[in-house]
Amino acid sequence: MSVIDRQALIERFLSYVQIDSEAGSEKTMGERLVADLTQLGFTVTTHDLSKTAATNGFNVHATLPGDESLEPILFCCHMDTVAPGKGIRPRVCEDDYIRSDGTTILGADDKAGLCAIIEAMKVAKDGPHRTVEAAFTVCEESTFDGAKQFDYSQVASKRCIIFDADGGPDHIIINAAGINEVHAVITGKAAHAGIAPQDGVNAIQAGAYAVSNMKLMSVDKETTSNICKFSAESPLNIVTDRAELSFEVRSLIQEKLDAQTSHIIACLEDACSTFGAKLTYEVIHLISPFRLSDDHPFIQVVSDALRDIGLEPKLVTCRGGSDANIFNSNGIETINLGSGMDKVHSTEEQQYIPHMVDCARLSLRLMQP
Repeated sequence: MSVIDRQALIERFLSYVQIDSEAGSEKTMGERLVADLTQLGFTVTTHDLSKTAATNGFNVHATLPGDESLEPILFCCHMDTVAPGKGIRPRVCEDDYIRSDGTTILGADDKAGLCAIIEAMKVAKDGPHRTVEAAFTVCEESTFDGAKQFDYSQVASKRCIIFDADGGPDHIIINAAGINEVHAVITGKAAHAGIAPQDGVNAIQAGAYAVSNMKLMSVDKETTSNICKFSAESPLNIVTDRAELSFEVRSLIQEKLDAQTSHIIACLEDACSTFGAKLTYEVIHLISPFRLSDDHPFIQVVSDALRDIGLEPKLVTCRGGSDANIFNSNGIETINLGSGMDKVHSTEEQQYIPHMVDCARLSLRLMQP
């Protein structure tokens, strides 16, 4: 029976995380993936996004033809990382974790998934297998433009696996949040704060009033809302005439995502009306939520494969977004699974090696008849 080479997987991971690929600077990582996939015998195509997205990189699509009587399957991960992700120095620790030296992130998000998929493909190609496709994207950590601008016309698969969550691959995310951003500018009127404050309109005061009337943080069990920017500045003797505010909204339910977004805008509008300020704002819709039923046929396929490798599936919800949201929106049934990464988006990020091995084992099982 074909098995995953644990040491080869670790070595690939150590190599990949040392390739700088912060969101927007994925070109070198993409070039490495193209070289590795080509060497494995995949047909590889790329899609340059440097003119249509904030990146110097490109999406990668790879295909390994297999048994045409079997349904093809797509595997996806993103190649970009968050900052600080330059000059990563990984170390294998005695407790079966891999960590950075503490000055940077590790990059397990999402290079653990990349490595698991490629190691599985390396094994699968030498035996009977279904047609296997890989989609490796850029900009997931910033704008999701890699997935949004992916050329879906070249994808034959109707089902996709993504490894981009906490926990092991036995964690099957069946419900993931949609995300909106709200960016607002409140414009007041400058005046001398000592001599004629009555002639001014303080943008900070209007903004504070708006925020004080908002329901933020844990809105309900499906929805969160965070204010992440409130910026304003003027001399002490001048009424501040400009304030910038930014918010993020997440919800597992589209209607609640829309409602909370509208609530934020309504509070801003009311505050500006109350204080005589002007409001301009922009709503950026990043991703829509997705939900797969507990008894969805693809959930059953993945659950059976997990049991085949000795793992018991757990169906979970997640307020984190991923490329899975975009792929589902484009008609590809996509499940996001845990990859063993932990404490992501921090310099304490770590990767649990056994979970990464399990991701590769599961991938291999799904590639085989």
